[in-house]
Amino acid sequence: MRTNKIVIGSRESRLAVLQSEMVQDYIKKQNPDMEVEILTMKTTGDKILDRTLDKIGGKGLFVKELDKALIEKKSDLSVHSLKDMPMEVSEALPLLAFSPREDARDVLVLPEGREELDKNKPIGCSSRRRILQLKALYPDMEVKSIRGNLQTRLRKLDSGEYAGLILAAAGLKRLGLGERINRYFTPDEMIPAAGQGILAVQGRKMEDYGCLEGYCDENSWICGMAERAYVRFLDGGCSSPVAAYAEIEGEEIYIRGLYYSEDKKSFLTGNIRGKKEDGEALGISLAERLQAAVEKGEMQ
Repeated sequence: MRTNKIVIGSRESRLAVLQSEMVQDYIKKQNPDMEVEILTMKTTGDKILDRTLDKIGGKGLFVKELDKALIEKKSDLSVHSLKDMPMEVSEALPLLAFSPREDARDVLVLPEGREELDKNKPIGCSSRRRILQLKALYPDMEVKSIRGNLQTRLRKLDSGEYAGLILAAAGLKRLGLGERINRYFTPDEMIPAAGQGILAVQGRKMEDYGCLEGYCDENSWICGMAERAYVRFLDGGCSSPVAAYAEIEGEEIYIRGLYYSEDKKSFLTGNIRGKKEDGEALGISLAERLQAAVEKGEMQ
């Protein structure tokens, strides 16, 4: 790898570039003599907007082009939202570091100027995980799929197509749009996606990434890996509405999980607590427990 220049691969949306710039700024600050540039590209997931992700191949569609650029050495690093990353990552392209976590909660955003939901219009939502939990929160509201980057979704909302949108607080806050948030959902009301609010930096195996020294946040790494272990055990991705959210409390980790049975068309939530160094094992243990409970018919 070049010693005096780093190329960061990024999706081309405004949010993705901003997130890549956060990593770029860190590297520049730690390595003043290093040139750091961002290479943007449109991924397959960004191009296909007329179908939900579970219909077109899931999370991998947001990383395929970035992975290719890494393999071909057109880029040296990729910056992703961890929640967009497939649960299985190539050994040749390891995860190097996780950022400190931004607000991981899901939120409700209303059209500009409105204070309450218009019950005659649908709520816009992009994931089965959210749709499932929304039905408990707003049983009398229609939920309709919405795709596209954050600005596209907000335009559709403000033009009157939707009563409200369910979005991640992290993206809105990073873009300086926190004032658009009407309501925060607690993790007990709506368990976030695994990795939500965390940026993941990915690179090539056997390369020297000393430029990232000190970047990785320990708590984010422990929580992110525990959440991913939970989802991976259940073989969950975009097509399965699985959710996991971990928090560090002192020396302990507290993990919430949601498991949905496609066969029984119902879901169960639960939690587990233990030593933070056992995060991944605890995530798997919670997944096993919820799956077994669902098979026994203990459903919500």
